[in-house]
Amino acid sequence: MTAILEARNISKQFGGGLFQPPPLTALDNFTMKIETDPPTITAVVGESGSGKTTLAQILLGILPPTTGELLYEGKPLKSLSKREHRNFLRDVQMILQDPYESYNPFYRVDHILRMGIRRFGVAKSRAEEQKVLVDALEAVGLRPEETLGRYPHQLSGGQRQRVMVARALAVRPRVIIADEPVSMVDASLRATILDSLQTLARDYGVSVIYITHDLTTAYQIGDNVLVMYRGVVAEAGDAELIVPNPLHPYTQLLVGSIPRPDPRRPWMEEQQPSEIGRSADPDKGCKFANRCPHAMEMCLEVQPPAYQVDDHRVASCFLHREAAKSEATDLTDVFVTPKGHESSAAD
Repeated sequence: MTAILEARNISKQFGGGLFQPPPLTALDNFTMKIETDPPTITAVVGESGSGKTTLAQILLGILPPTTGELLYEGKPLKSLSKREHRNFLRDVQMILQDPYESYNPFYRVDHILRMGIRRFGVAKSRAEEQKVLVDALEAVGLRPEETLGRYPHQLSGGQRQRVMVARALAVRPRVIIADEPVSMVDASLRATILDSLQTLARDYGVSVIYITHDLTTAYQIGDNVLVMYRGVVAEAGDAELIVPNPLHPYTQLLVGSIPRPDPRRPWMEEQQPSEIGRSADPDKGCKFANRCPHAMEMCLEVQPPAYQVDDHRVASCFLHREAAKSEATDLTDVFVTPKGHESSAAD
């Protein structure tokens, strides 16, 4: 089955040129497929500057890759016909970190929701349009009678974020890319919004790419986790494997930084790099070597490949080269299928 989206050997560089500093590599030789049968939730995790948002913008077609290509249903994005590009815009939707910035304050919520429905011809009549709109709001836990007719500033931050989810859902997409959707809401609303994302995959057949710096919420809703560091994949695969037992030193650092509900338990301090690691050039070899307590000579020269260490996990670290089954080029090969969908995926 052809994947709806495929990032094939994509790299993205910024800057560079005559009389300018060397280019910054935000994404380095990234390959992954996004499938919708069955729908999955893939959490992309990493600190600021890891390449998460660059990846999101490339998958949305907003940002062209420097090398490599993005394919939609097996065809390069740049070669799509006008009709195919319209389908791409409908099928791949985004939820932004700060919904208030994307709202026109002069329009009511009704207009924001109806605009996508009309643009993509989702409804054939005003009555059907109203039903699509109401169903989308109810699907994300909003009461239409308390939401419609209001301006964005009359809604709470959590309500505005859920309207964004409803707007994306209303056009009946196949993929939703959610970029830090809960970073600007309080803790009481995070569970509601995250539950809405899980509902999209479970009940509406929408695959979700959930981008976050928070490994806790990634583990909470993700079927698979993809850990990124400075544009490369550090570790990827089944969330149930990676978070409880991380293999890559960077993933271990992230997991160790999660607060524990015990005030007597101190924060885990970042381990100092090895003597070899302290001499590492951050732009050569393993990108994590200058922070890694296990850095070896080989780490200074070559970026380690993604070693497939078991059926549902890869780790880009030379520590696991001897135990690896193989080298994985496509992360999708190790991703797990959500429970309840195994048989349909095999078909």
